[in-house]
Amino acid sequence: MNIEKDFLMKNNDIIYFDNAATTFKPISVINKEMEYLTKYTASSHRGDYNISFKVDDEIDSTRDLVREFINARFKEEIIFTLNATDSLNMIVNGFFENYLQDGDEVILSKSEHASNILPWMMLKRRKKINIKYASLDNENKLTVESVKKTITKNTKVISLAHITNVVGDERDIKEITKIAHKKGILVVVDASQSAPHKKIDVQDLDADFLAFSAHKMCGPTGVGVLYGKIELLNKLVPTRFGGGMNESYKESEIELLSLPYRLEAGTPNISGIIAFKEAINYINKVGMDYIENKEKHLRNYLINELKKLPYINIYNETSKASIVLINIDGITSGDLGLYLNTKNICVRSGKHCVKMLEDEAPFSDTVRISFYFYNSYEEIDKLILALKDYYGIKKFAKN
Repeated sequence: MNIEKDFLMKNNDIIYFDNAATTFKPISVINKEMEYLTKYTASSHRGDYNISFKVDDEIDSTRDLVREFINARFKEEIIFTLNATDSLNMIVNGFFENYLQDGDEVILSKSEHASNILPWMMLKRRKKINIKYASLDNENKLTVESVKKTITKNTKVISLAHITNVVGDERDIKEITKIAHKKGILVVVDASQSAPHKKIDVQDLDADFLAFSAHKMCGPTGVGVLYGKIELLNKLVPTRFGGGMNESYKESEIELLSLPYRLEAGTPNISGIIAFKEAINYINKVGMDYIENKEKHLRNYLINELKKLPYINIYNETSKASIVLINIDGITSGDLGLYLNTKNICVRSGKHCVKMLEDEAPFSDTVRISFYFYNSYEEIDKLILALKDYYGIKKFAKN
């Protein structure tokens, strides 16, 4: 494969290091979306004509491919949503709204993305539940031991990112789930930063619910996945009602369809779902082992080069994910990000949707460098060259 040529955005003289936010799309994904838009545009599960049947087949085959990709037992355990945020909101509002009772506890951490904190906070406003935060260690990582210490007899659910989007620490979800299930505790996993970068096996992890987004793994925006064990999904109350999810209805009686359709009301992002299949096919061709190995070497190379610049603060040197956090003393993260933009280098500046992390971490706003398998050592060299101009950065910040 010629990975560089597979991505049109790689031909634009842009050095893109904001892959934790969203990723470039290969030509095959773009072409697949265009195929739907130009050859068989129709709604799904609505029409009694050939191009509608084609849409149904494409969506169903995408669902089955996602099932294989995360090793779910049944394709009915795969629900298409708008994104991981939508999936997590459905899990909280559709399942735990009814599952949790007064006095029950939810365990989170303060390094979770807003999408895995705000829905629980809003639920707490409606129900008399308690939220507890497992403490981070001195490297701002979450250990299994910290989770164990936070569990009480009232704990009913643990909801954590598999890999966090700021610190980039990988949690031992398999061990956490093992401990939780022995105590009758359910586990929700935000896999937004792990599904694109490492092999996910939901049966091995034994996760009860899991969420991720297509756009962080070479797919289109507007497509997410909600995985749940089928026995739990059958108890999840739809949070949206309308066409495509009901068998029949009268004012006195509503009969819903079976899974997965009863949780997918309305017309979905058809072109996005169909193109997502091609994104998974592309990732499978590249290979998860290759992706993990390439990113590991890129990260090690970047860290080693950054350490040669004494004025660069690195905040997550020992994390394994493809995320590196930096700052320069006296320079705001926003100014450093804007300076790098003048060099056509795209990074992320700010709190990265994790605004409670500052309660425990010794840093707040940072510059986040996040890469994917299509990034190169040459791109890192150009980033380092830009960062070497310490006085140019200071002059830019003053202006």
